[in-house]
Amino acid sequence: MHILTSVFPQKNRLLAVLPDAEFKRLSPYLECIPLKLGAVLYEPGVALQHVYFPTDCIISLLYVMKDGASAEIAVVGNEGIVGISLFMGGETTPSRAVVQSAGNALRLDGQLLKAEFNRSDIVHNLLLRYTQALLTQMAQTAVCNRHHSIEQQLCRWLLLSLDRLPNSSLIMTQQLIANMLGVRREGVTESAGKLQEAGLINYRRGKITVLNRPALERSCCECYAVVKDEFDRLLPDTTAA
Repeated sequence: MHILTSVFPQKNRLLAVLPDAEFKRLSPYLECIPLKLGAVLYEPGVALQHVYFPTDCIISLLYVMKDGASAEIAVVGNEGIVGISLFMGGETTPSRAVVQSAGNALRLDGQLLKAEFNRSDIVHNLLLRYTQALLTQMAQTAVCNRHHSIEQQLCRWLLLSLDRLPNSSLIMTQQLIANMLGVRREGVTESAGKLQEAGLINYRRGKITVLNRPALERSCCECYAVVKDEFDRLLPDTTAA
């Protein structure tokens, strides 16, 4: 379904900052796609056909091992785009893209974006700045997973997820969180229990609600702030206007 209004694209920070000329070239080809929890947008090694601009959903980028084990390397929400390999010179990626939180995204033919990337300096520089921010998130995730506790990793993951959602709740089972973090489910259960006992979150039947965000930020390691600061530096938030 093609976009019929200019309001919906403004929910994605990258589309929101495009000048009129660039946006008008792309907007006729943007499609609003509803995405269900767990839907797979692409698999490792498969040629990418489309890019996705999330508006109110979250996409998890997972690295998948040969034995089927996986771990999240980044999350993408309304600040970004899924499918950077298409304009970075590759047609495939070793990661899997899975819908972590259901919602909507704007889909665009990858070759159209690639042509605009090569045509427009503004689009070129914007997407490169986003890619730098995404690489920072990937690097910080690797450091966090190696050096920080499961409780700190869970706090980071919750905060990054909430930054990309319109409310303070998300639907996610402890097993799925464990798969995202690449840890044992028991570790997530214990950590979530501590956060709940401290009054930071409420977890019930797969729904996590953050009750005290300032306290959650204080319980987190520095990794969340590093990633958020880099995104804010490179991609000023225009969606609040």
